[in-house]
Amino acid sequence: MLDNLANLHKLCFPHKPWTAADFADLKKSGCEIIASQNGFIVYRQTLDEAEIITIGVAPDARRGGIAAAMLGIMEADLKKSGVKHIFLEVAADNAPARALYEQNGFVQIGVRPKYYDGIDAIMMRKDI
Repeated sequence: MLDNLANLHKLCFPHKPWTAADFADLKKSGCEIIASQNGFIVYRQTLDEAEIITIGVAPDARRGGIAAAMLGIMEADLKKSGVKHIFLEVAADNAPARALYEQNGFVQIGVRPKYYDGIDAIMMRKDI
């Protein structure tokens, strides 16, 4: 499974692909992973908060609802665990991802200047 995730991550993020060992380390650190053939989401819960670490959908499967479905599954699981807030950071120039998050109820709460190789990170939160 982790090799499949690494291959999918490479399709989604060819400039900085993660390895199976990277995904194994995330699991060991307490992260949860929801994955399908064409997409994945990695997140971590701490008490009543959660953070989305990354989300990816294969380029040829984008705009088909996979990311929104994974967000919904994650949110339902987190609600059962008593989570009240979900946080994430997204590159300011990643308009498709920002639109996805906004359409799914996330709001901007701050900015981390030059966080992603000189590009600002938009900090977002959703209360559930």
